[in-house]
Amino acid sequence: MKSRNELILVGDRVLISLDKEQARTEFGLYLPPGVKEKEKVRGGYVIRVGPGYPLPDPTSINDEPWFAKSKPDIKYMPLQAQAGDYALFLSNSAIEIEFEGRKYVVVPHSAILVLVRDNLSGLDLDS
Repeated sequence: MKSRNELILVGDRVLISLDKEQARTEFGLYLPPGVKEKEKVRGGYVIRVGPGYPLPDPTSINDEPWFAKSKPDIKYMPLQAQAGDYALFLSNSAIEIEFEGRKYVVVPHSAILVLVRDNLSGLDLDS
């Protein structure tokens, strides 16, 4: 029986499967030759996202000895990126990894420049 491993992303990290090196993405986004030569910007599909930015615990201000301390549920501010999105990101912030024979990059959410999501029905981008 084969054991199945799982990647768990921490905080604001995003797991991306790199796109083939092209000057134009399938969504019609063109990357200028100067950018491609220096590889400052790369693209790929979002596979998985971390839980987001941790929010401060409002009960931490009650540090009195008589205050009953229980382990609070950690709450997170979710990220904009979702699995299935196409992301353009700054490659100098990416960390390349290999997991179960496939190559990915882990990128902080702040390094993502643009997300392309195909379920934007009803949204008029020209107005």
